[in-house]
Amino acid sequence: MARIVMKFGGTSVANVERIKNVARHVAREVNAGHHVAVVVSAMAGKTNELVAYTRETAPLHDAREYDAVVASGEQVTSGLLAIALQEIGISARSWQGWQIPIRTNDAHASARIEGIDPAKLLERFKDGQVAVIAGFQGVAPSGRITTLGRGGSDTSAVAIAAAIQAERCDIYTDVDGVYTTDPRIVAAARRLRRISYEEMLEMASLGAKVLQTRSVELAMNHHVNVMVRSSFEAPEDLAPALAANEGVVGTLVCDEDEIVEQQIVSGIAYSRDEAKVTLLKVEDKPGVAARVFGPLAEANINVDMIVQNISEDGRHTDMTFTVPVADYERAAKVIESAKAEINYKDLRGSTDVVKVSVIGVGMRSHAGVAARMFTALADKGINIQAITTSEIKVSILIDAAYTELAVRTLHSVYGLDKT
Repeated sequence: MARIVMKFGGTSVANVERIKNVARHVAREVNAGHHVAVVVSAMAGKTNELVAYTRETAPLHDAREYDAVVASGEQVTSGLLAIALQEIGISARSWQGWQIPIRTNDAHASARIEGIDPAKLLERFKDGQVAVIAGFQGVAPSGRITTLGRGGSDTSAVAIAAAIQAERCDIYTDVDGVYTTDPRIVAAARRLRRISYEEMLEMASLGAKVLQTRSVELAMNHHVNVMVRSSFEAPEDLAPALAANEGVVGTLVCDEDEIVEQQIVSGIAYSRDEAKVTLLKVEDKPGVAARVFGPLAEANINVDMIVQNISEDGRHTDMTFTVPVADYERAAKVIESAKAEINYKDLRGSTDVVKVSVIGVGMRSHAGVAARMFTALADKGINIQAITTSEIKVSILIDAAYTELAVRTLHSVYGLDKT
């Protein structure tokens, strides 16, 4: 009997009716003869509500008590789903992170999983019981409840799948898989049958919200096959296709070796969470980059794209870099406070920019991918402000006004439109 982990996000368990629908999805896998562990998030909007309560009570609150409050959302959902399963005749029991236990470090509100003891879960599997596990939480060495940070239920699910050596981890969400790009922008976007861990990691970090980045890293490290599916597909509609083994109902995130025919480019991602900072006439000498980016690192501000131009006199340089939009004002203040050490003439910035990325493991063995990108955008009159590349990705920074045009153009250029 295969072991399956099923994870359901906030929209999938938003109310009692949807929780009953989740129970029918679980029943389908149980009836297929699988041992099932289910990981659930809090009901949609509940975590935000609980976070707001803590901030309203005290803006500077104890992180340990913050975790005690926000972890309660998943506890409610796990209990309700266990009840819903019992109501339709399936043996089920809810589990909190500390009961398994899911051991974490003591970094409250952003804890990291250090180990999971699956013995109790495996024992219950022998009795045919479904384990309904509260995601997003664990237990610190001190015995206190910890939470894994926003989106942590995906991480919980993958970690549990690795611990129980599950055949796969099914992530149920409000979309039916991973698409070549945002279908809201490109109607011709296609659902991918398979995507490699590396590609999914790039897409998750570049704006695609289907999977949480840490969960993809964990799946890649432990070789856990992850299936992205929609919880809004009727369970009875999915059953025939699954029983007939008709390929994949969703998108399978797996090792690159498991993808027989790999396209050069698998997807186009974009991120509006970008702000551009430009320093004009910075003195061009050793150590200047450290004087710019050192204070930003100390302020825990992540810097992404970096472009440096040498001026005509050879003594000064213009430096452009990007930071998250939420950190823009803070980054500008940090740089301004270090102006005497950096020695620049002027600081300019903009939040009206977007990062567009072309992603594909096939880029490793094919030349000219970036050239096609630049040519296609030039033909559309789109100016590129910054460029970064990796082995499987090319990212550019452009004016936000050209986002949709750029995404549609690149999606077509690389042959990703539906045929």
